[in-house]
Amino acid sequence: MGVIQILGDGFPYKLVSKKIDLPEYQGEPDEISIQKCKEAVKQVDGPVIVEDTCLCFRALGGLPGPYIKWFLDKLRPEGLYKMLAGFEDKSAWALCTFAFCPGKEEPVQLFRGITEGHIVEPRGPRDFGWDPCFQPDGFDKTYAELPKQVKNTISHRYRALAAMSEHFSSQANDNGMPDTKKKKQND
Repeated sequence: MGVIQILGDGFPYKLVSKKIDLPEYQGEPDEISIQKCKEAVKQVDGPVIVEDTCLCFRALGGLPGPYIKWFLDKLRPEGLYKMLAGFEDKSAWALCTFAFCPGKEEPVQLFRGITEGHIVEPRGPRDFGWDPCFQPDGFDKTYAELPKQVKNTISHRYRALAAMSEHFSSQANDNGMPDTKKKKQND
């Protein structure tokens, strides 16, 4: 399910998806999201929303974290699971951050969603990243095994989008803002 579908009809802004090439920054998740958002604002010369996702293992002090893309590329879900073979603690958290900036000299706002879980031996379809090895707390299935409708109501991404939607909806209600303001989204 895409950003627009998760945000629903109540989101007070129109989103336009635009692919742009952003550098792969290094640092802490918030720093990376802020840098990506500022660079995106420069490239599109207007308001932007960018997304960044992390998968963090407690036993590894939060790694792979924002570098999950590179770990997954080399190790696949099976390798991520094997990384924790020597550790008793298999707990992890999935973090999604949406960063919004209205313009070049404006501050970046961050909206985070976290889902706690565990790294397990991969199960389910292998069509979406690390979903086969992440089992959210309170469930006996991995993200990959869960029906999309269920995953989309508990995922880190959903939670970040809900925080963003709530912020902008309350801001629009408080300020009487029209729903015609456009924002750009980078997938």
